[in-house]
Amino acid sequence: MSNSESDEFHPTDNTTSQRDDGEVVNSSQPTSVPDIIASNVGMLFIISAQFFSACMYVSVKILNSLETPVHALQVIIIRMAITFICCVIYMIIMRIPDPITGPKDVRSLLIIRGITGFFGLYGVYLSLQHLSVADATVLIFLTPLMTAVAGSILLKESYSTNQAVAGVCSLLGVVLVTRPPFLFGSIPDGGHLPEGTPAERLAARRSTYSPSYFGSACMMSVLGNTGAYTSIRAIGKRAHPMHILTFLSLWCTIISCLGMSVSNIPVVYPTPWGWMLLLMVGVFGFVTQTLLTMGLQRETVSRGVTGMYTQVLFAVVLERLIFGVMPSLLSIIGAVIIMSSALYVVMNKQTIALESTSDNSA
Repeated sequence: MSNSESDEFHPTDNTTSQRDDGEVVNSSQPTSVPDIIASNVGMLFIISAQFFSACMYVSVKILNSLETPVHALQVIIIRMAITFICCVIYMIIMRIPDPITGPKDVRSLLIIRGITGFFGLYGVYLSLQHLSVADATVLIFLTPLMTAVAGSILLKESYSTNQAVAGVCSLLGVVLVTRPPFLFGSIPDGGHLPEGTPAERLAARRSTYSPSYFGSACMMSVLGNTGAYTSIRAIGKRAHPMHILTFLSLWCTIISCLGMSVSNIPVVYPTPWGWMLLLMVGVFGFVTQTLLTMGLQRETVSRGVTGMYTQVLFAVVLERLIFGVMPSLLSIIGAVIIMSSALYVVMNKQTIALESTSDNSA
């Protein structure tokens, strides 16, 4: 980004008013489609990120179905190396200050974002390798609720009852879409991926791992992502999105390399098709993190994480197109609930508190 574009780091002025309960709200109401889009650009970034995230996860699932699966740490190294190179090249070309070290006043937050982001990423990749998509999705999608609560407690952001209800409804929609076996039992409608049933995949690895190990991996992802998303919001617009991605990719690469070295994990050299999938994971991951960072910089945590539930909708569509999985009636009902909840939050932005004052300093 050139110097002339630095104004993007500062939120625009808004007409505000104060309600009887003391909450500051927008007094200007969107009156047209362009106005609604402009006032919800952060949410649109987040929803767009979920599409590319679903594409990335589908690529990971296909990659795991190869004869010699690539370890999650190696996937992270390749993906984040691509992200790091892209970020640094972009910032050098656009003459963004401190392309690697980042702005001095938020470096500690950038480091926290990078480290917590690694654990969030590693947990979800490990879960996708060894748990059913349904079980992993439900557990990982505890992240939006935990992140909204963390934003309310740590960043003092407003978290209204309406937002809480929308979040719970979205989580209910996720459960209906994924129908995890630990809640619904075995699903005989063919709604699983071709690589085998969850029991078969777990049985193949029972000598080394236990199911609780992978459940713990899901919770590690939830806690890691909660810390990552909260730190992004705390950074706000005091750093360029590429700074945040640079720290994430750098720390993920360093920790993953150390992990492979300490654990003596061999490097897998996949087929040309496997390398193509790894490249797709890297590209989709870069676009996902860029859009997600830009969105979370513009939205409160409680609003922004609601849009993350739309990833389930994209996943259902992609599974239908690529794996031929036909969504059931419960999946359709769950998808409607998710979309309705996200749409409700978007259309009611005028009742939500303005961004914290820390975002007004750059």
